[in-house]
Amino acid sequence: MAGLAPLTLAASQAPPVLRPPVVTVSQAVAEAIANNPGLIAERLGVTVAQSSVITAGLRPNPVASTSADHLDLLGTGFNDVNNAGPPEYSLRVDLPWERAHKRELRLDAAGYQKKIAEQKLADSVRRLTLDVTLACVDVMEAKAKLSLANENLRSLESLVGVNERRVSAGSIPPIELTRSRVAMLQFRSSVKTAELALTTARLRLQTLLGRTPGPLLVDVSDGLKVSLPQSPPDLPRIEQAALTRRPDLQAVRLDQARSQADLRLQVAQGKVDYTVGAEYRRQQGLNGRGNTLGFFFSAPLPVFNRNQGEIARATAEQQQIRKSIEALQAEISGEVNNAWQEYETARVLVGEIERDLLGPSQQARDTTAYVYQAGASSLIDVLDSQRAFNETMSAYYSAQADYRRATSRLASAVGEEVIE
Repeated sequence: MAGLAPLTLAASQAPPVLRPPVVTVSQAVAEAIANNPGLIAERLGVTVAQSSVITAGLRPNPVASTSADHLDLLGTGFNDVNNAGPPEYSLRVDLPWERAHKRELRLDAAGYQKKIAEQKLADSVRRLTLDVTLACVDVMEAKAKLSLANENLRSLESLVGVNERRVSAGSIPPIELTRSRVAMLQFRSSVKTAELALTTARLRLQTLLGRTPGPLLVDVSDGLKVSLPQSPPDLPRIEQAALTRRPDLQAVRLDQARSQADLRLQVAQGKVDYTVGAEYRRQQGLNGRGNTLGFFFSAPLPVFNRNQGEIARATAEQQQIRKSIEALQAEISGEVNNAWQEYETARVLVGEIERDLLGPSQQARDTTAYVYQAGASSLIDVLDSQRAFNETMSAYYSAQADYRRATSRLASAVGEEVIE
């Protein structure tokens, strides 16, 4: 037992085996929302909008001014003959007086800007969630097709082994072994292509998650296969839900409300503001000293500028936003309809492949391989059945991936999960 101590110590000091980080689709979405650089920058827009609320709530500063007048700096000499002077010193404070609730209206308009920024952030989260989910589906599809390619390669390798023994026994000509080896090399090339597709999908997912490049690529633990619902979701219901919940449409509607608040603000800006002030003045002359206090009031005359241009701009902007809402509503309805059609097509296709193709293609492949090993069929029959099975399974995996993508696109178009 003493001789095992160094080996045990060496094993405990060996570096741990590094494995690729594995995440589920929901974990990948949560990680991307937390760490995606583009979304982090978008999130700062809410902070910028919040700062505009602070600015809108600020009141105008009072204005302080001081003056010194009638100073004997030129050496005239103030006396009772020239009757010059006396020197005067003054301190004046003016306070702007905003009318027509301008401050409250600025706060109202700035508050809408913050809400719009929050809805735009929510829409960015919606789009990022779709991108990450599609990237996860790409990884799952690439893994399934790589597993299929490896399975086909192992089947051909087993067939080559059988042919090598049959050639040694003189049961088949050497050319038969060569043909099976060529087919095996073709499937080996398919494995390399599938490995490259998987690496590319993992790299794209890693970028969306905000992870730095490294030797270990992210992997997805979820499987590609999902259970199919008996019927698709009700199209009018989810279309109405999309028109109610979509954050991009909510942002435009909030922009319409902001435009109305801006119009009210611009009308208020056309109202003149007053300025009230007070002044303390000190005179110091030959005959004595004097202290005086004065009050002032001023207001611009709204003869030319009554903020007509900004009022017209805000009014035209309201009409523009109304048309934008109509256009976006039509676009969302079309997007939901297209996503629903894509979903229904993918759902039906997966069901048909599972019902009509999977069993017969696998049975044909297994039966042909068994008959070939018994010497009752040709290599061409085996390769044809293997390719037919490969094409069927590849189409099945693609259909499953398309169904997962269609489900994600439909949920993104609606703004909520619609498939139970």
